[in-house]
Amino acid sequence: MGSDSQRDGGATAKGAKEAPSREGVAQLFDRIAPTYDLLNRLLSFRRDVAWRRRLVDRIPRNRPVRLLDLATGTADVLITAHRRVPTLTGAVGIDMSEQMLVHGREKLTRLGLDGAIELQQGDATALDLADGSFDVATIAFGIRNVMDTPAALGEMLRILKPGGRALILEFSLPRNRVVRAIYLCFFRHILPGLGGLVSGDPKAYTYLNQTVETYPYGPAFIRILDEVGFTECSCTPLTFGIASLYSGHKPL
Repeated sequence: MGSDSQRDGGATAKGAKEAPSREGVAQLFDRIAPTYDLLNRLLSFRRDVAWRRRLVDRIPRNRPVRLLDLATGTADVLITAHRRVPTLTGAVGIDMSEQMLVHGREKLTRLGLDGAIELQQGDATALDLADGSFDVATIAFGIRNVMDTPAALGEMLRILKPGGRALILEFSLPRNRVVRAIYLCFFRHILPGLGGLVSGDPKAYTYLNQTVETYPYGPAFIRILDEVGFTECSCTPLTFGIASLYSGHKPL
């Protein structure tokens, strides 16, 4: 396992609640879809834009690339990839939330990208896609929301061509104790209130902080990638470890 990941990771943060159920997560995102992009920018101080660019910049430029983005939401990863990857030959986004896709399609229309990017409703754990049909598979801030993480990662592995790459961006917990304390204070006490005020759905943003605090990260997540069958797995912490960018390859 090749990794520059955090040495600790995957344990529930002190004081965190049990991991919430993923039942009804599509309906939850349906409810917050109208304010989702605004809150992403606001609550991350626009770091989410930089993090997605870091993910997209890992997509190969030396060959044609057909890209699949899971939990695509409003298509931010695909839009960024279209702008930054000149070798992109096809781009498909899949999400369980139809309302997120509605807002994503509106963005694509405004940007004139209707014909360049395809959005579909679907389940990341059971993709209706052919084996070996994509060069790169991505998921940004969505893997912790799926019902079955190994199943979703297994589907990513299945639809990739041999040598294809999976890129996964997800929240994690900072190693530095001071940074972690500030981060957890924000996540537990400020984010639910502010997110609820803007979106009208406080429950959604309580769910967010609970899933982040209880989801495997760093070496714990790398182990899952290894067990699913990915090779050359790595993890790069971003912004003091607030987010992590994982990479894995499908064996040749």
